[in-house]
Amino acid sequence: MVSRKKKPRSVEDRISHLPDHLISEILTRLSTKDAVRTSVLSTRWRNLWQLVPILDLDSRSEFRLFSEFVSFAGRFFDFHKDSCVQKLRLTTYDPDDKSYLTSWIDFVTRRRIQHLEINVVSCYYSFGDIPLSLYTCDTLVHLQLYRLTMVNVGCVSLPCVKILHLKYNHYPNEAILEKLISGSPVLEDLTIIRSSTENAKVLQVRSKTLKRIHVNEFVHVVIDAPLLQCLKTNLHLTKNITITNSGFPAKVDIDFGGAHDVGDPNGVSKRKVIRDILTDISRVRELVISLYFWKDIFPSFAPGPLLHFSYLSRLTATFCDSDLWMLPNLLKSCPKLESLILRLSANRLYIRGTKNNEPKFTFHTVVIPCVVSSLKFVELKSPIVGYEGEMELVRYFLKNSTILEKMSVTFSGYLRRKRVKATDAIFKELLAMPRSSSACQLLVV
Repeated sequence: MVSRKKKPRSVEDRISHLPDHLISEILTRLSTKDAVRTSVLSTRWRNLWQLVPILDLDSRSEFRLFSEFVSFAGRFFDFHKDSCVQKLRLTTYDPDDKSYLTSWIDFVTRRRIQHLEINVVSCYYSFGDIPLSLYTCDTLVHLQLYRLTMVNVGCVSLPCVKILHLKYNHYPNEAILEKLISGSPVLEDLTIIRSSTENAKVLQVRSKTLKRIHVNEFVHVVIDAPLLQCLKTNLHLTKNITITNSGFPAKVDIDFGGAHDVGDPNGVSKRKVIRDILTDISRVRELVISLYFWKDIFPSFAPGPLLHFSYLSRLTATFCDSDLWMLPNLLKSCPKLESLILRLSANRLYIRGTKNNEPKFTFHTVVIPCVVSSLKFVELKSPIVGYEGEMELVRYFLKNSTILEKMSVTFSGYLRRKRVKATDAIFKELLAMPRSSSACQLLVV
């Protein structure tokens, strides 16, 4: 009797048997680049990627020549000339002729676009004009424009826009910006980043729905937004934010940078600006603050807390080596603090045993009310590298935080690779530290 070998069972391609609209829905979860790659699977898939109502392209990383980028996008728009386009995200690099951008934006705004991002990346200002149809697109939800030219219009109507991000664009005047904001009646997230070369006037931001706003130091705004939850800004030498309504954001993310006052060696004017701003936001519940000169707030002649954050429960702060000893004054200003995240600057502390002229990080005898009564979570965001002060900092919180639930510290990758014995010693020292809270977990990453 002759035995016959069974033929291997072929794997059934069930996906290819799905209707076009379902395959299109699957391909929308992929990038444009990956969706196009499916065209080589079989003749069935050759043109299916064109059904996807999304175009996400980078003219430099995904095409050898700029002409190929323009040609590819052109074919996509030709295919969708009678259908909707849900999302268009383009990144292009300083082309001489930007008329194609104007025509493409006009095309998608007339085809019920929901998500539009145009980024012109350039070493110099490189603007492309925005078509008039954009200002009255009634389907847009997310709009992001980078280095484009806004034109004067009499009316702006963007009834569905919730996210509006405008970065380094050219504006004929402040009125067009205010029209974009007032013409977006459901706006929730606003970002305006401008250049120092612009002679920008004060911008009035009035919105009954706005929840988040991000502006840089070159945007001066007066905010009237009763539902505002999060304010993010960069400040150097001037105060650029005024909040006029009775409400206040729950979260403030503020970066004071490293600028010094020109012609003011004592930093008097800068110190006043910083204190004024921190006084204005004293009701905040979550604060993210990047400030490398804490002496501007807590000068040596006034060791006590000069600020009072009565409602603050979550704090993320950056300290440099010379100002870390002022941390107790900041913590004393936060009587209800529950979560503390510390970022320590790169050249922050000194190797154990070395001499220095900076104040020592020794406040183990200082009683800080929030550490004893409310602090539950502490994280050292910057990796431990074996410098003086780091271990003392960890030891203080473990020993004095009576209701602490978690202390998180991170080891430096370099330290782990190059100083194995030192890493082991530090790790053992951390585990041996006494803890005031029996429920405290020490997480070492």
